[in-house]
Amino acid sequence: MGFGEFNSTSGLSVLGDEAMWTNGATAIVQSTITSSNLDILGGSRFNYLVWGNLYSYIRQCNIFLEESATSPLANTPTINRMRGEAYFLRAYYYQNLMKGCGGVPLISKVYGLNDSTAIARNTFEETVDFIVKDADSAAALLPVVYAADNLGRATKGAALALKSRVLLFAASDLYNINPSHMPETGYMNGSSGDRQDRWKAARDAAKAVIDMGVYQLYAADPNPGDSIAANYGDIFLTKTNSEIILNRFASINNGAPAVGTWFNPNGYHGYGENSPIQQMVDAYEMRDGTKFSWSNPEHAAHPYENRDPRFYATIFYDGAHWKKRYPDGQVYDPVGIIQAFKTITLPDGSTLPGIDTRNGPIENWNGSYPNYYLRKFLDISNDHLAINQEIPWPFFRYAEILLNYAEACIALGQDQDARSALNQIRKRAGMPEFTSSLSGIELRDECRNERRIELAFEDHRFFDIRRWMIAPKVMNEDAKGIEITVKGTDRADRSTYHDYSYKVIDVQKRHWDDKMYFIPIPFDELQRNPLLVQNPGF
Repeated sequence: MGFGEFNSTSGLSVLGDEAMWTNGATAIVQSTITSSNLDILGGSRFNYLVWGNLYSYIRQCNIFLEESATSPLANTPTINRMRGEAYFLRAYYYQNLMKGCGGVPLISKVYGLNDSTAIARNTFEETVDFIVKDADSAAALLPVVYAADNLGRATKGAALALKSRVLLFAASDLYNINPSHMPETGYMNGSSGDRQDRWKAARDAAKAVIDMGVYQLYAADPNPGDSIAANYGDIFLTKTNSEIILNRFASINNGAPAVGTWFNPNGYHGYGENSPIQQMVDAYEMRDGTKFSWSNPEHAAHPYENRDPRFYATIFYDGAHWKKRYPDGQVYDPVGIIQAFKTITLPDGSTLPGIDTRNGPIENWNGSYPNYYLRKFLDISNDHLAINQEIPWPFFRYAEILLNYAEACIALGQDQDARSALNQIRKRAGMPEFTSSLSGIELRDECRNERRIELAFEDHRFFDIRRWMIAPKVMNEDAKGIEITVKGTDRADRSTYHDYSYKVIDVQKRHWDDKMYFIPIPFDELQRNPLLVQNPGF
């Protein structure tokens, strides 16, 4: 069975306000997809969201659950554990369908060739309830931990983390305001319970994971002299640690170039995919907790100094230190420092482009348009041209649970509990803690930004901007990048650089249409199943 986010090197970040895909995705960010043309969402890069793939995986879960119930080995510890894994996987696949499409047909039995598969969509409420029930069934059957030689399997914590995520979605604006007034896309008047009940369920589900006492933030209390940026970066380079609830351990190249090749700057022979955009860069606070602003002369003159340590572990920017270049790049940069400036002007008046730009002398066809690159997930010790780097992709980690808990607590007016959870993350990040003066809507907005930064490029933001209904604001703004010019006497010697100039530029046209709150059901599926109702706007 297929399993997982980041099944390719172009994560969902390129479809939101985190990044730009160098070679595509315009139909998504400009809201021009249709049910018969899903652009890249319908292809292998995002096959964990593809309707037909997910129902194929669900069928495999159903086959196992049916046959294992009557097996001579039924009720043995091994079969019970495997049934727990099947319940978890089915819940996980339905979660992907729910996040993309809303309420979907809930199929829990195996259909034969002669059975009719014309099945109507269930409501959003029924879909949430089904996933939660499967997650509970999985949690009851799965172990708390596995031995070190048997990692990568779903655990009780993974099942409860999935439940936490789904119930947080269920309480969110999109499904409770329900702008389309369709039962398939949100709660209707008269639905069981009220929104406060849903926030309580989301809070309690996150608290259940916390109360297990199994997980804690990695490097939760940094030691004096620690590199906090390195601590944060290491979360995504180790196969398991105290924070990981469920990781995938595999190279993700699938026969294509390795992940390091995709992410590295073009001056390292990389492809520059998932290029962070200026909006994402600007979301990182200053080290003292104040907001970055181009209107602040000191910030504007030194935009990459004194920022949230997570910035340095996540973003390659002009002047960032990386590793030694390959031989053809060392003549331009013997040290290994990112050159994302448009031009350097030399004393004779000549100009040269930065080697990590689309005009660079190494490879000038695949550089970043925003002039930033993604550092998160990259192992500096890996030779990305020769060896496929393994990415222990985090499906669930403890920081998400704390953020889920904080968000639900804020909605319930329990600000102190929310601040306590958020401050654990802030402490690990080396950022000032939130004080009691921060509450209500202001605390909610800080919580949302903390989630944006902490979970950056982990395929959360695409859905967060939808469930919070802020997508019309953030996706109607064109993607921005940076244009840097500098003077110097020797491009190979950065100590000679001076007179930096920074200009924010437009790099990709974007447009939001409210139909993009959901992914359309593919046209072919509608033709096969006349009982399906399409999502609004498609």
